[in-house]
Amino acid sequence: KIAQALLPLPEDLKGGAAIIEYDEKTGDRVVLRAGTNFVECTPKDKDGFAWCYNKVTAPRRDMTAKLRAQGKSDKEVTEGIQAAMKDGRLKPPPSGTMSYRYSDDPGRIKLLWVVSVPGATPESIGVSTESQRDAALKGNGRPWLMLPGTPGAHIMIPINPGPNAGTK
Repeated sequence: KIAQALLPLPEDLKGGAAIIEYDEKTGDRVVLRAGTNFVECTPKDKDGFAWCYNKVTAPRRDMTAKLRAQGKSDKEVTEGIQAAMKDGRLKPPPSGTMSYRYSDDPGRIKLLWVVSVPGATPESIGVSTESQRDAALKGNGRPWLMLPGTPGAHIMIPINPGPNAGTK
């Protein structure tokens, strides 16, 4: 699980990253490996993604795990997180906070970096809102902005495979 959780990260961050997962029944954190830097990673989730995040996003992820453990739907989880951000129980991540995602599902973007830009719009930062998912699956993806103008606004940056991807 530890090696799997570290797949999204740049090499220089792997050694100090904490590895955690969440108990599905309670939503409690389970530490698989303590960390020494600012990154926490989780092994593959139900959607097949391994994720790594800055520790400043831990309260949001902890709340998400608790809501899921309560049996909330994806919509209810999203609404709960948005309400907590609106009323101040959760703070948006600092602008520029990075997250890293990995999937080995050929129908998903293999390596995706996500930059949080709360409140950003295409006009304010100069990023398209047109999804690049399909282009990224073909190795031609460009960044795009999701959830513009909201506290959850973020830039999706597909890390396209190089010409020698998959070779050893």
